[in-house]
Amino acid sequence: MIAVIDSCGSNITSVLFALQRLGADATLTSNPEVIKKAERVILPGVGAAGTAMERLKEQDLTHCITSLTQPVLGICVGMQLLFTHSEEGNANLLDIIPGKIRHFTPEKDKTIPHMGWNSITFGNTHPLVKDLPENSYFYFVHSYYPQVSQYTIGECSYGDTFSAIIAKDNFMGCQFHPERSSKTGALILRNFLEIPA
Repeated sequence: MIAVIDSCGSNITSVLFALQRLGADATLTSNPEVIKKAERVILPGVGAAGTAMERLKEQDLTHCITSLTQPVLGICVGMQLLFTHSEEGNANLLDIIPGKIRHFTPEKDKTIPHMGWNSITFGNTHPLVKDLPENSYFYFVHSYYPQVSQYTIGECSYGDTFSAIIAKDNFMGCQFHPERSSKTGALILRNFLEIPA
């Protein structure tokens, strides 16, 4: 069973449908015991990182998430929550992956948020990106981004170069929306489902 954490993100229904299309048994939950017992966990998120963190604290889920040992996938803001700190609202995050979430550098003719399809280059052979062609396209909607680090397995550029896919131990994340990224997004989700628990 896959636990999809109920973080009140507007992408949750899309995530559940995407998993259903792959034949996965997914449950939307904020129950720590259900999350701990799940074979895999997905942390979706849309909106502000600080608000999402407050939501997790209210649900008493912060320690639950940081203690998980099964595969965990953060999506969009859910990925950002895995890091240490965000410039958005000066928010402290889960601190599972060292690093800060930055705001895109304003530039002439660059619209913020970064919204739409963009390509990713892969510098890693992690199982999450198995069989994905170099420069595959994914759908993004975000104004803040994680910097490139040793945990980056996929990079994207929108003026600033940033981590589009990250991994540290059993924790993984996508800054884009795999549930809205057609066949390439479905392949990311399928790869996640196939990573040994």
